[in-house]
Amino acid sequence: MRLSPARTALIFLLIQGASKACTVKKLGSSTGRFANATLVRLSEFLSAGYKKGVRPVKDWRTSTIVAIDLMVYSILNVDEKNQVLTTYVWYRQSWTDEFLVWNPEDFDEVKQVSLPTNNVWVPDILINEFVDVGKSPDIPYVYVTHDGLVRNYKPIQVVTACTLNIYNFPFDVQKCSLTFQSWLHTIDDINITLMRSPEELREDKSVFMNQGEWELLHILSNYKIFSVDNDDYYAEMKFHVVIRRRPLFYTVNLLLPSIFLMVMDIVGFYLPPDSGERVSFKITLLLGYSVFLIIVSDTLPATAIGTPLIGVYFVVCMALLVISLTETVLIVRLVHKQDLQPPVPHWVKYLVLERAPVLFCIHKKHRLCSTLSSQGADLEHYKDNSYGTAQCTLHHTCEIGRRSSHHDREGGLLGLGLAPSRDHTPPVMDNILQEVTAIRHFLEKRDRCREVAKEWLQVGYVLDVLLFRVYLVAVVAYSITLGTLWSVWQVA
Repeated sequence: MRLSPARTALIFLLIQGASKACTVKKLGSSTGRFANATLVRLSEFLSAGYKKGVRPVKDWRTSTIVAIDLMVYSILNVDEKNQVLTTYVWYRQSWTDEFLVWNPEDFDEVKQVSLPTNNVWVPDILINEFVDVGKSPDIPYVYVTHDGLVRNYKPIQVVTACTLNIYNFPFDVQKCSLTFQSWLHTIDDINITLMRSPEELREDKSVFMNQGEWELLHILSNYKIFSVDNDDYYAEMKFHVVIRRRPLFYTVNLLLPSIFLMVMDIVGFYLPPDSGERVSFKITLLLGYSVFLIIVSDTLPATAIGTPLIGVYFVVCMALLVISLTETVLIVRLVHKQDLQPPVPHWVKYLVLERAPVLFCIHKKHRLCSTLSSQGADLEHYKDNSYGTAQCTLHHTCEIGRRSSHHDREGGLLGLGLAPSRDHTPPVMDNILQEVTAIRHFLEKRDRCREVAKEWLQVGYVLDVLLFRVYLVAVVAYSITLGTLWSVWQVA
């Protein structure tokens, strides 16, 4: 049977195609040097005539859409002094390269391949807040699918500038921004979008290491188009990383020691003011608090534009300790017994010993006793108690007996003949009379000095109670205010 020339040519072409197919299949299944011959052919096919410096679109009017995503892995450092945040993130971006497209049937159903990053076009998307190059590992490859989708996934150590507000330290919440944008290309060339929905991005904490000082609250995203000169418009995607400090370490090591020292200062008011122990005790507390501030000074964050509230708290506590010591010194000086103290003024007696106990309810706990003589002597016969009050210990007959003993001494001297004219008194008796008179004046002067000292002691005790209550109210109000503020900040 004789075949026509057309049929002969068709059979020849079929035999040649089958032969080539068998050869490709044989090379793909071979071992050794040509084990990945399909990938080699695909790589050569994709790189043939490829220009990595040209934006990969066939129509130059088409904008390249770059989808990006961000996952925070760890918060490495928060430098409040230099206003720098160091984070470790997983950054992902993808775009479509119209020149990296192939038919999987021609390459043994290979649908994706990894190519060197240096051999393909990569968008120039940077982070605007970059201040330093972090120690990021180099990922030299990108994944390319058969439809031209390029995926560039890499971890980055991001060292960025951030405005850190430390006023609420250690209950502060920081919000730092990472702004991704093309440094050169306008929105007509490169546009940016999210790889995931904003809700998924906000709540994703799957890879975050949650055992450090900082806790990741959420990640917010914001897309914006801006223009520098009202001519060219650029696209940017801003991620707001919201983190919160865990305050337990600072509460135990900063706040509790300060609170304990302040409580001991309040307890020190129960020491008697007329003893020198209270002054020594409060001086010791002041020195201890000074050493405490020196130790914690390196722990507190410092900036050039502000001071945290906890630093103000420590300064106010130091001021309260100084005020407490000053009050103690004044009270001790007031109640200190001296022979040359002036009498208590009448207005001080009226305000401190009469009105103040009634207004501040001191009389409910302590009884004040005031015995006024006809010559104006005040506040006699007190017995010291624990807090600025005195109890009556002498009966009215004691004063009568004292007056009668005074008249008896004068009458006895007259009865013994010691009061006649000095001209008839023997020299020896005259000397004895002078000595007895001097002793009597000394005893009376000593009694008057003791009465004045007792009056000042009583005034000092009452003032000590009043100042202690004022100091206690100030400390409690200050503590409640700070506690409320810190509680609100911690919950917010």
